[in-house]
Amino acid sequence: MKMNKSLLAGIAIGIVLLALTISRLMANKKSVEEKIYIPDVDAPVLVEVEKPRWFTFQDQFSYLGTFEPYRQNLIGSEANGKVISINVEEGDQVSQGSILAKLDDEMIRLQIEALEVNLEGQEKDDDRYTTLSNQNAAPAVQAEKTKLGIKASKIQLKQLQKQLASTTIKAPFSGVITKKLTDLGSVIGAGSPVAEITDISQLKLTVSIPERDIQKFKVTQNIEISTDQFNETLEGKISNISVQADKSHNFKVQITVKNTGLRLRAGMYGSATLRSSQKITSLSIPRRALVGSLKNPQVYVIRQGKAQLISFTTGLSEGDVLEVRDGLQANDQVVVRGQINLKNNKNVKIAQ
Repeated sequence: MKMNKSLLAGIAIGIVLLALTISRLMANKKSVEEKIYIPDVDAPVLVEVEKPRWFTFQDQFSYLGTFEPYRQNLIGSEANGKVISINVEEGDQVSQGSILAKLDDEMIRLQIEALEVNLEGQEKDDDRYTTLSNQNAAPAVQAEKTKLGIKASKIQLKQLQKQLASTTIKAPFSGVITKKLTDLGSVIGAGSPVAEITDISQLKLTVSIPERDIQKFKVTQNIEISTDQFNETLEGKISNISVQADKSHNFKVQITVKNTGLRLRAGMYGSATLRSSQKITSLSIPRRALVGSLKNPQVYVIRQGKAQLISFTTGLSEGDVLEVRDGLQANDQVVVRGQINLKNNKNVKIAQ
């Protein structure tokens, strides 16, 4: 009986302790939850706005294009053989004449050595037959045959030396290794590509010029180049103008641009701008209001307390100012700061 009472008392104490533990855990959970910051998704985002302003632009003609490498070549082997060393990886910068890879040249060297020994013997025979011929002790024809043999051996030696040189694969110009196409131990044949080298010390910007504007462009003419990535103007030079239009009556114009510091990359968009003496006054917005790129320009406009993502048409640009040709009105409130926190229909608060 006493044991039952002790057991019941122990169980009761255990239940009380369990209840206290659960109560303490629930209290801790509530305390932690109260300390966790839960952002209010409906809270307005603080933004700065400006209305489009009238601005006088210098009239200009801008044409969008894509940068291409100045030179890009697959570097092939001129010889057959096993690759015994490869000295480059993708992304490496190399100089003209740098050794990219080396093929096994042991057999060619042995052939050269044997031919040089043979040539040495032929030259000694030539000296001997020439002396004997001068003394009428040997026919002159024998001396002549020896000389012809020497000449043939020297030609063969030059051929072998050229083959030896072709086992060393060098960079034909300075650039960046954009593809590594062989590995150590590979057996390759003549013409097999070893690497791709790309020269971006200069870039080519190719733009399409409408038939109505093509007379404004001349080979060697300087022209302004700009990109979305860098807020500065570069100078390019027209290097080629297509002599035939495409089906849309546009002409391809190729512009060469120096790539100082190798900041530009092939595949980036670029804009070629030709300025005229005329002036045009139109609505404008600051470039910092732009969302996305000039290829698909958009801005946030505040309407009824919410941000609306609006597409618009831009045209001229001057410094940090973009022309608005269509899509925005003079009384629109355009977001110029705070866009990074916005999405369509987001509540906003305009900074005063």
